[in-house]
Amino acid sequence: MELSWLNWLYTAVAQVITWIHQAYSTVLDPNSGLTWALTIITLTICMRILIFPLFLKQMRSSRKMQELAPKVQELRKRYKNDKQRMNQEVMALYQGAGANPLGGCLPVVAQFPIFISMFTVLRAIAADQPKFGMTQELVDSAKHALILGAPLPATFFEAAQLSEKIIIGFFVAISSLTTFLTVRQSVTRSMAQMPDNPMAQQQKILMYISPLFAFFSLNFPLGLILYWVTTNLWTLGQQHWFYSRHPMPQFDAKGNAVPIEAKPGLFAKLRKTTPEEQAPPPPPEPKIVRQQPSRQSRSKRTGSKKS
Repeated sequence: MELSWLNWLYTAVAQVITWIHQAYSTVLDPNSGLTWALTIITLTICMRILIFPLFLKQMRSSRKMQELAPKVQELRKRYKNDKQRMNQEVMALYQGAGANPLGGCLPVVAQFPIFISMFTVLRAIAADQPKFGMTQELVDSAKHALILGAPLPATFFEAAQLSEKIIIGFFVAISSLTTFLTVRQSVTRSMAQMPDNPMAQQQKILMYISPLFAFFSLNFPLGLILYWVTTNLWTLGQQHWFYSRHPMPQFDAKGNAVPIEAKPGLFAKLRKTTPEEQAPPPPPEPKIVRQQPSRQSRSKRTGSKKS
């Protein structure tokens, strides 16, 4: 189903696909599945780079909420018999600290229009329709491109051969697995930080239900499934990078956050360090200058005066 008011976005996505495909076609066969797979992967990476500031905003908001966890727990105990007052106090605390509980939705909301646009463009290719600024030559190239033997615009139920269904089903399984790992990575950190959170059980249920949604992609073109797998892998790496640089905050007896040293990154682990680099030499001790008493003349020693 096309949304006419999003035609400008469909055209923009189709144009970017055309540019990326033309760039790869200078060194690869323009009709090969490898060229089209690299085109979709590159499009996904470019899109994720564009929304990277939203990811940082989401993670910083989440970190602020973690730092406020002890105060939130205190408010929940104080107003456990007044749910409305408790929610008001918690939201006031979040607003005062600049934390947004809905900040985690920003990257998902930003990705959704691109996802719809990819779906619409690939469906147009499958229907052999040169729409949204695409040429017939480009449509024919994508329509007949094979990724591990399965057509790029084919869905699981539209695949003509069993081998094609197996390939598409394999990518759907990878999509389901990476979706689970992505949600698990986030939920596990959240539950470790707030084990008594009343939403913890719902988050745990969501963690195991989320992979089932990936099986809806059996109705999606193979190219769109490849897009989803790529964005899941990007999210896994991106979250791992952020979590390693920003460990979960620890708190003292008063509930104040205690600064924690970040774990070394991948490049720091791979870089070989010498013992001198691992343990810097102690600063040099200051030189002690001894004051030598000046030698007095004989007349001063004996107390005599010169005449």
